[in-house]
Amino acid sequence: MFDCGKIAIIGGGSWATAIAKIVVGHTHHIGWYMRRDDRIEDFIRLGHNPAYLASVHFNTEEIFFSSDINIIAENYDTLVFVTPSPYLKNHLRKLKTRIREKFIVTAIKGIVPDENLVCSEYFHHIYDVPYDNLACIGGPSHAEEVALERLSYLTVGCSDIDKAKAFTQVLSSNYIKTKTSTDVTGIEYSSVLKNVYAIAAGICSGLKYGDNFQAVLMSNAVQEMSRFLKVISPVERNVYDSVYLGDLLVTGYSNFSRNRVFGTMIGKGYSVKSAQIEMEMIAEGYFGTKCMKEVNRHTHVNMPILDAVYNILYERISPQIEIKLLTDSFR
Repeated sequence: MFDCGKIAIIGGGSWATAIAKIVVGHTHHIGWYMRRDDRIEDFIRLGHNPAYLASVHFNTEEIFFSSDINIIAENYDTLVFVTPSPYLKNHLRKLKTRIREKFIVTAIKGIVPDENLVCSEYFHHIYDVPYDNLACIGGPSHAEEVALERLSYLTVGCSDIDKAKAFTQVLSSNYIKTKTSTDVTGIEYSSVLKNVYAIAAGICSGLKYGDNFQAVLMSNAVQEMSRFLKVISPVERNVYDSVYLGDLLVTGYSNFSRNRVFGTMIGKGYSVKSAQIEMEMIAEGYFGTKCMKEVNRHTHVNMPILDAVYNILYERISPQIEIKLLTDSFR
């Protein structure tokens, strides 16, 4: 049986904090990379993350903090990356330590801008990490609900199923149910697309479209996602599993969803920049929309929802006009 060894968290946001809570509850020791020393000092003093999920308290004696990613990479066997996808490259630029032999887990529900690669592809192509050393965490899982210990279901994807099973043991608890999958690429791309569709749902909400239309939008979104996944990674999968459809629904409907909130602001008339400033948090679907549009220039899948969101965010087409055109394409 594969042993995950010593586990470290890379990232300091809300989802990183929620995953750290889960993991340290099992292992009673984690490494934790945060880029800012002042945040680390405040965390140790207060016993909780000073910036995110402040209600989650930790025994900081069980945590080795460092603002040096190389110290963490050198001393830990499993590295769980939980940074916003637009910032991943900046964190990794500081990395001098070879990570090819490490077990890399990405809990990043986004795509690397400019490279237009999902995270497992990025680690494989840029850092030479073998695919059987790469895993991802997917499923409907708002950090806020995990922090409140509300029942959540997570899927660990890895081409080496024994490694996936080993990591599920680190996550499983009375409030976290887990399963495994070998469909790493499908899980990662669906995680990117559900953010785009959540922005679409938010835009429609901001435009005062009702629940009836939101249901039609989501049913078309899962069909669009399925079409794309069949082309980009033609393996057997059930797109109605929780890691695909479930994640799409929770991101499209929940008030915890940053992407839905961002979209709602756009629908109400905010500019992209003003919405980003007011949110003070990253809506990864904004970056994912552009990346997926560029990826789809090569795959040529019919993706009218993606196209509509791209036109609104990047071509500055009126949300009222673009969504009206989109509604005319639905049946």
